[in-house]
Amino acid sequence: MPDVRFERVGKHYGARMVIHDFTLTVRDGEFFTLVGPSGCGKSTVLNLVAGLEPVSSGDIYFGDRRITSLSPKDRDVAMVFQSYALYPHKTVYENLAFPLQVRKRHAALIEREVPRVAGLLGLEGLLAKKPQEISGGERQRVAVGRALIREPQVFLMDEPLSNLDAHLRVQTRSEIKRLHARLKTTTLYVTHDQEEALSLSDQIAVLNRGLVQQVGSPMDIYRRPDNTFVARFMGSPQINLLSGRLLTGSSPLLEVGSLRILLEPDPAVPAPPESPSAPQAVLVGIRPEDITVAEPSGSSPLTATVIETEPAGSRTWATVRWDSAEIRAEAPADWAASPNQSVGLTLDARRLHLFDAESGLRLPWQGVSLARP
Repeated sequence: MPDVRFERVGKHYGARMVIHDFTLTVRDGEFFTLVGPSGCGKSTVLNLVAGLEPVSSGDIYFGDRRITSLSPKDRDVAMVFQSYALYPHKTVYENLAFPLQVRKRHAALIEREVPRVAGLLGLEGLLAKKPQEISGGERQRVAVGRALIREPQVFLMDEPLSNLDAHLRVQTRSEIKRLHARLKTTTLYVTHDQEEALSLSDQIAVLNRGLVQQVGSPMDIYRRPDNTFVARFMGSPQINLLSGRLLTGSSPLLEVGSLRILLEPDPAVPAPPESPSAPQAVLVGIRPEDITVAEPSGSSPLTATVIETEPAGSRTWATVRWDSAEIRAEAPADWAASPNQSVGLTLDARRLHLFDAESGLRLPWQGVSLARP
């Protein structure tokens, strides 16, 4: 299977730019996800790859082959949409066979390939049924199988799970992941669901208003967001962002509310950062799972007041007021508290994310520990 390469691709509709200077590479056999809010341009990227829409500028390559101006039928891609787009009058067998029939494949090949693909997707017992006789998750598997049976160079999936209920979404997600691990077809996947992106992907590109905000592995994106947009978008519940200051010194201190936190250079940054010559306004990101609710005591560095609690099965999320800020924190599943109750909070200083307050870009410092008062 080839790499898929975008070189400065742009797309506009009249004066409205939808994709700006889009440059990235999806490697051979990779499961690559485009994620972002509605209207960010991610589905447009798939349509450009499929040839359903022309690019306005730039080029797209499959390996060394420029496919920018090829017709859709000459690109050898298969696409799965969020609507199953199955033929309601055809059986599951006939839906799976249809792409091969259109290409006038020999009947013996069709008779061999349809059961093979049905077996991969657990559809063997459904071949005689019509789409209205099977569940939503089974229909989506038929849609995947119909694309898969063509053995395309590139597999395009546009929010294929968005019409499924929560249980089926998780189940079908697992099936897609297992299928890709077995077949290693180069896959470009689109979703607005950040949990889906984190669980499925080898690599993720986060888009906003047609611009790539960050490209990386799921853990890179989650644990080292390049800017406040990525930090906010990736993660549920959403990251807490608090105002703070970097204080001057040979190694600066972070001041956030009543806390001071010792910092050190981020080892992932090649060149050591320069300490600020004057106090610098920053935004401090703390994910809710990195703040833990505790009984108030002398050992708790923060004391907060409960606003509300949200039981979530394996854990409870607490919204609390600390200083003048509202923040989300994690508590045990059986934890209960009343509004206005006083609680202690502990946090992991090494899990802090520092961003420039003006640009929103990540700063090359990481927390070490709380400074003693």
